Amino acid sequence: GVTRVYGKKETRFKALEHVSFEVPEGSTVAIIGKSGSGKSTLMHLMSGLDSADEGRVVFHGKNVQEMKRKEAEKFRAREMGFIFQSFFIEPNQSVYQNVMLPLEIGRVKLSARKKMVMEALESVELADKSKARARDLSGGQKQRLAIARAIVHKPKLIFADEPTGNLDSATGEKIIQLLFSLNKTMGSTLVI
Repeated sequence: GVTRVYGKKETRFKALEHVSFEVPEGSTVAIIGKSGSGKSTLMHLMSGLDSADEGRVVFHGKNVQEMKRKEAEKFRAREMGFIFQSFFIEPNQSVYQNVMLPLEIGRVKLSARKKMVMEALESVELADKSKARARDLSGGQKQRLAIARAIVHKPKLIFADEPTGNLDSATGEKIIQLLFSLNKTMGSTLVI
């Protein structure tokens, strides 16, 4: 029953109105629609990055909408991975450092980090680029880096908001196939 309204009075716009559905664990779900139809808004509500005006979002028995800010941040860091169209990588850091970042934020023990980072880089075929600066990667490599960073902590739920929007069609197809493959091997739920 999720509803999200933007603006006030004459600028009021309902981006989503009483949306209800369930995503089975381990599945892949594609949210499709034309530009401005509320796809990103829906993903932001599902992940707790934004709050609904009405309704609730429940993940493993917890209402994401009722969590306090710090609790929600910890919950997202532990349970979710995010891949965005614009990559959001740190261009001056190495590939390795970019993937390490969520583990540092999540306070994963230093002794476990290296193995986790290298496993994530291997899964997206970037292990040989671990020392390279992120800015020196191609567009497809940058998106694979963003995917490695999103999956390094083996999240139960991965959100991919237009992950191929900045890529050519051949590279985009490879990224989609990679996401589907990771969905199967990791058992994570994938929402695209």
